[in-house]
Amino acid sequence: MQHDFWHERWQNNQISFHQGEANVWLRQFWPVLGLPPGSRVFVPLCGKSIDMLWLRTQGYKVIGVEISRLAVEAFFVENGLSVSVTNQGAFTVYETEGIRLYCGDYFALAAQHLDRACAVFDRASLIALPPEMRVDYARQMRRLLPPGSQALLVAFDYPQAEMQGPPFSVPEEEVRALYSAYCDIERLHVADILAQEPRFRDKGLSRLHEMVYALTYN
Repeated sequence: MQHDFWHERWQNNQISFHQGEANVWLRQFWPVLGLPPGSRVFVPLCGKSIDMLWLRTQGYKVIGVEISRLAVEAFFVENGLSVSVTNQGAFTVYETEGIRLYCGDYFALAAQHLDRACAVFDRASLIALPPEMRVDYARQMRRLLPPGSQALLVAFDYPQAEMQGPPFSVPEEEVRALYSAYCDIERLHVADILAQEPRFRDKGLSRLHEMVYALTYN
């Protein structure tokens, strides 16, 4: 992954992708997956996302991976969480009740790290990656998850030539090209959000759709 790029973003606090509350689509559509409480949920490229706290309050066990140590440590400090820290191979592992974060490279994960996780919430992971990395990202996710696993995926669709990512545009046809060999794909929602996103309008975007998908792994 582009390690230096993301380390620099966190060091310079250039984290406009971070949301101060649980994602609206997570809260609205997570029940569609029908996961029983106690299920393990994987949050890739998790940063210091509040979504992980929301998932824990719903009774799920959360496993995340994040390359930036600053992000991982900020998650625990800013939320007043006690944490134990251990080393596990290529990862430093931060853990509190119901949440385990691997600090390291997503592509270095193996299935055993996810401890039988059967669901994924991907809000800012796929769209953080340039095109040449997204195929490998999807293949790695398939290697990590057992058949029957489900995912809630949020993606942007905008004219890529109008703005340099990240976040990148990943239109529906690309989502289906990336995942259809591994998953059944259901589009749950499309929202035109340009009017609510002045930072994207200021960059010259003429259109910005946020797409929500449910994936079921075969």
